[in-house]
Amino acid sequence: MAMNRQTKRMLQKQGQLGDDGEPVAQKRKAPPPKNREQRVGPVQFIREVRGELRKVAWPTRDEVVNYSIVVLVAVVLLTALIFGLDYIFGEFVLKLLKAD
Repeated sequence: MAMNRQTKRMLQKQGQLGDDGEPVAQKRKAPPPKNREQRVGPVQFIREVRGELRKVAWPTRDEVVNYSIVVLVAVVLLTALIFGLDYIFGEFVLKLLKAD
């Protein structure tokens, strides 16, 4: 393999080349064993779930109502838009094919 001196020096510093310039056999490392966490019982699981749920920032009733209204209005508007486009394109295709 042809390489310049700078590349050889860099590879030797990294341990990929020996002093004679020949590639060093790389040792394959086995993947580290997975840490097996201890399983908890159902009671401990419920306690942890309740503890996490206490940390959640729950929305107020007014926020839920406002968000619900916004979603419903958006759904109605998008439904009307899609219906209108479908009707217009359907009529266009029928006139194009002179099927009425």
